[in-house]
Amino acid sequence: MASPLTLLLVRHGQSEWNAAGRMQGQTAHVPLTELGHRQAAQAAAELAALAEQGRGPGALFSSDLRRALQTAEHCAAATGLPVRTTPALREQGYGVLEGRPSRELWDVVDWTDPHWAAEGGESLADLHLRIGSFLDGLRADPPAEVVALVTHGDTIRAAQAVAAGLAPAEMPALTPHNGTVTVLELAGCRGEPGAAVSRVLR
Repeated sequence: MASPLTLLLVRHGQSEWNAAGRMQGQTAHVPLTELGHRQAAQAAAELAALAEQGRGPGALFSSDLRRALQTAEHCAAATGLPVRTTPALREQGYGVLEGRPSRELWDVVDWTDPHWAAEGGESLADLHLRIGSFLDGLRADPPAEVVALVTHGDTIRAAQAVAAGLAPAEMPALTPHNGTVTVLELAGCRGEPGAAVSRVLR
């Protein structure tokens, strides 16, 4: 039986491509906007407040994409934790579609097929598998009882699905807003009934 684990899933602050309505995927260089930095600082303050209550993170991981790393820097400053980066926490890859206006892609992306992938990108099933492997590693050898993960919208939805034993086609429909902290409480093994409870702070 794996140890109980609480995840604090931080969605990065607004990026320049969020503001411009462009598909980001795994494009690495996109920075936060001024609003994004304020959102990141607010998320970091929430982590610090949890720490004051004795419920804060004991480890901090981040996607290695710039918008997540900039958010993680705020979290590190607020908690005093070092940032551990990993490509496992990246957003779903959209390959050749990255950088295009999102409004142009509604008729290009098959949002209903969890196995559809853009050329050079990932399917939701691929994302689900990647996040599942990462969470299995955390369950097997937790670095702390509470772990903060700075990551991306679809990655958070995949983590929620994996923790609840849901298939890629059953991922939650709602994506947390930029700069929010989603608490995901895990108990037991992946896929166990009642093994995941998820809520968004604020």
